[in-house]
Amino acid sequence: MKNDTSNARLGDMGRKLSAVIGRISHYSVVLFLVFVVCIYGVVVWRINTLLTTQPSPAAVTSQVKANNIPQIDPAVVKQLRTLRDNSVNVQALFDQGRNNPFQ
Repeated sequence: MKNDTSNARLGDMGRKLSAVIGRISHYSVVLFLVFVVCIYGVVVWRINTLLTTQPSPAAVTSQVKANNIPQIDPAVVKQLRTLRDNSVNVQALFDQGRNNPFQ
């Protein structure tokens, strides 16, 4: 007797479920579009979240240490300035480079 009532309940549930699916099937395109819009919304929200995060100070420090910034020896700078001032040809090259560096 217990099995008869559980089978009847399952049959009832099956009929109710098929009725609900029948009603929902009319709106399947709209439901699919709502689902796709929700997925796109989550993706855009996640991208926005990742774009606005700031790196930690430790990450910034490690990246700064990884970049080797070239240091120019002050003696070399002084020697180049004296050569520029003493040579007319070199001074003309410096001036031409300042005026049009891509030539």
